[in-house]
Amino acid sequence: MLTRKISYYILATCCISVGLYPIIYFVIDRKFGLLASKTDALLTDTLWNTMFYTHIILGGIALLIGWLQFNKKLRLKNLNLHRKIGKVYVISVLLSAISGFYIGLHATGGLSSKLGFTTMALFWFFSTLFAFTSIKKGNIIQHQKLMIYSYAACFAAVTLRIWLPILSNIFGGFLPAYRIVAWLSWVPNIIVAYFIIQYQFKNTN
Repeated sequence: MLTRKISYYILATCCISVGLYPIIYFVIDRKFGLLASKTDALLTDTLWNTMFYTHIILGGIALLIGWLQFNKKLRLKNLNLHRKIGKVYVISVLLSAISGFYIGLHATGGLSSKLGFTTMALFWFFSTLFAFTSIKKGNIIQHQKLMIYSYAACFAAVTLRIWLPILSNIFGGFLPAYRIVAWLSWVPNIIVAYFIIQYQFKNTN
């Protein structure tokens, strides 16, 4: 029980910290981090910028509030609040995933990066969409399973920022690390989500 609580608080801290990260782009020179690898032409493109800010702002909101949905006490105590947060999460994810797919098509690092990020965007979109349609049909168990997958994909925003500096040091550069992190940031998360689901719902099949 103590280990679960500690894990939950660590999860919450990571999600809040990275969820607030997009604020940085509005308070300092934005050409830092991942944007430092983008061309000037792309950085001045109106559509790309619209998609980029849609992705990071709404993705940040989803990350900020999504972890609350796994708090069983909060869900049982205030189901109406759970539903309201869920609606905000679903809308934020769907729009962030669509815009993420677009900017994924322009990802630095070539085909590997583009495939990694666009595939993640598709997985995030459909796992969230099907989680929503499941609860509308009254299938609570299916909804809960799919939301775990959805938030595992959302959590890629955290794992990307953990893996990228580590891999950059290992491979001696941003590009080779970025090609790998396009997949490593989310695929292991989905695998972990699978085992969490198998453990939590082992008596419901």
